[in-house]
Amino acid sequence: MNLYDIFIQLNIKFEEIKHEPVFTIKQAQTIKNKIDGTGCKNLFLTDKKGKYFLIILQENKKANIKEIAKIVNTSHLSFTKISELKDILHLEKGSVTPFGIINDITNKVLLVIDKDLKGKKLLFHPNVNNKTISITYDDLIKFIQFEKHHYINI
Repeated sequence: MNLYDIFIQLNIKFEEIKHEPVFTIKQAQTIKNKIDGTGCKNLFLTDKKGKYFLIILQENKKANIKEIAKIVNTSHLSFTKISELKDILHLEKGSVTPFGIINDITNKVLLVIDKDLKGKKLLFHPNVNNKTISITYDDLIKFIQFEKHHYINI
């Protein structure tokens, strides 16, 4: 099942725009004027034990990796290798998004979500970086639960 089929099945309403590929938060700033929502920073991290974490923050926040490591009860977090990003989420560098969990069939990834995103419309790539979609926080959670993944708010 593809992402859009899941949105239809779950009655998730979304807005989508196409644009030139973007690889950074800075490049994505030009898109925000064209679609309603809060930009998000998505970081795919791992620990030394082989656990994976997708950190979703409001775009203007800095990720305190040491603090996040404490919250998820691990001693050291680092960015995953590009090969791991491709193997687990089937995503390319610059297109990290929570929707990549559609490809994580063994549920290796824990989503760690910024609590300040609750109640907002959120902007994400739909697994490619030449499109952006806007969905509500509640619909993101509905999607995560449908994919049988776990998440925590920080």
